[in-house]
Amino acid sequence: MAAPRETGTGTGQLVAGGSSSLERVAAGLTGLGTLALLAGLATLAGLLPVDAAVAGVAVYRLLGAGLAAAGAGLLAVGGLSWADYLETRPDETAGLPVGLGYAVVGLVGGGLVGAQGLGLSLLWPVVALAGAGALGAAAVVPREDVGATLPAGALSLAAGLVVLSGIVDPAWRWDPEAFSIAMHGGPTVGLLAAVTGLLVAWTAARAYGGFGPRGKQAGAYLLVSANAAGMLLLLAVVVAFIVLKGLAPLTEGVRIGYFTSPVVWFYVPPIGEYVIVSAPGLWFYWPFVMNAGGLTVDVVGVMPAILGTVWLVAGAVAFAVPLGVGAAVFLTEYAERGRFTRLVELSTNGLWSTPSIVYGLFGLAFLVPRLGNTTSILAGQLVLGFMLLPLVVITSRESLKSVPDEYRDASAALGVGRWETVRSVVLPAAMPGVVTGVILGVGRIAGETAPLLLVTSSGANVIPREGPNVLRSFQFQFAVDGAFPFVHAGLSNPALLRSSSALPYQLYAVITAGVGENMEFAWGTALVLLLVVLSFYAVGIASRSYFRRRLQA
Repeated sequence: MAAPRETGTGTGQLVAGGSSSLERVAAGLTGLGTLALLAGLATLAGLLPVDAAVAGVAVYRLLGAGLAAAGAGLLAVGGLSWADYLETRPDETAGLPVGLGYAVVGLVGGGLVGAQGLGLSLLWPVVALAGAGALGAAAVVPREDVGATLPAGALSLAAGLVVLSGIVDPAWRWDPEAFSIAMHGGPTVGLLAAVTGLLVAWTAARAYGGFGPRGKQAGAYLLVSANAAGMLLLLAVVVAFIVLKGLAPLTEGVRIGYFTSPVVWFYVPPIGEYVIVSAPGLWFYWPFVMNAGGLTVDVVGVMPAILGTVWLVAGAVAFAVPLGVGAAVFLTEYAERGRFTRLVELSTNGLWSTPSIVYGLFGLAFLVPRLGNTTSILAGQLVLGFMLLPLVVITSRESLKSVPDEYRDASAALGVGRWETVRSVVLPAAMPGVVTGVILGVGRIAGETAPLLLVTSSGANVIPREGPNVLRSFQFQFAVDGAFPFVHAGLSNPALLRSSSALPYQLYAVITAGVGENMEFAWGTALVLLLVVLSFYAVGIASRSYFRRRLQA
């Protein structure tokens, strides 16, 4: 890194308020680049047509003017900094990674420009390589203030002029014969605005920090913030899109009323009669959620699929969580660190990254023949439990490792045994992390479709007329085998050994079967699945908060 440069010696230099002037200009350019990025993304998403008018000016012309102004501003900042008219502390070079990044941008941009201007001849690769070399050299060879601002400013200025001059407008189209692609004006303008806007904002953030280490930190902070904001925005867009598409079918036929008829009745053994309590209250009817399939219902619903999903997730959690937490306790608190524990870590990591269809094939080949040779809820619970188990082991181990050794030492100093220490001290302290791992796992298995296609759903009814009645299907058998005390007893549940639907499978089946000749029912099912998964998340988050409060009490 170059030594800090002395500034303030040149004639005509902006000494008074130089740093604040740079910060104001750089902040303005960062905001302009961010606006271009957001507008470009909105254009690509179809939310902002490029030919729409804002204050009498077309959107694409506003984008072009903004990009041109931002590019000119960056070039001016770089030139003034290089001429020592601004108080900056640049390094000797912008860095090789920056140069490689701009080289890739130059390669793609040069290739497109060459193919558009020269056709798909032997000359367009030369133009592409020339663009890559020019941008890469412009970033690496000069001092950092010029190397950072020159490529970004030139790209933004060129993109703005191309759009303003009408070379690329909403009516523009490029359909090369040698490729099966077609580029249209609207998406192209949005892509130019998004890419160059991000480059402008990042470069301006570096200029805001005066380049050097502080400028790199400011640029990195902007990129990290943009990444986090992009992830949140993408999540919000996906959820909003599903809600907008599925809200109408989900709320069809919903009715709410008021009643004063008897609402509660129960049997009292001492008097041998039913007691009925009459009280006023509200009732509601939600057909899409409460109904099943059938010809007599007013609105076809998804209640059987909801029950199937709940029982599958509940069974998987009941199977995987005790085993996973127990294995994590043994590996962390009892097993010696060695080849065995490393093998278990490698295995759990590999199992967690195994595709779900592989688990489904395993269940079809191994579990289904041993569970009545038919698809069933129990087979689905076990397969989903196998998928959840590795994550529970991994997160539980990390949570147990994060518990300070002082907790264990203090408990041992009081004469408490190892198991009692683990049970009463270590596990409660690690429980919030364990619950977090279970939440993440449930979010994955609740939406799995491939395993259910193979081990749970029969494929006979796309929209079944009844759901699994697991609670009422428990059967307890007690019989005398010969003379007392030779007896045998058994507990069974036929409902667990029958096929069932689930929301992910029903969504897949509805789409592929074309039920109703439209996608309204599918979007409603998708929204219900999203609400069910979010409800699982809510239960997990509430449990984690409860354990955290207990730990802090």
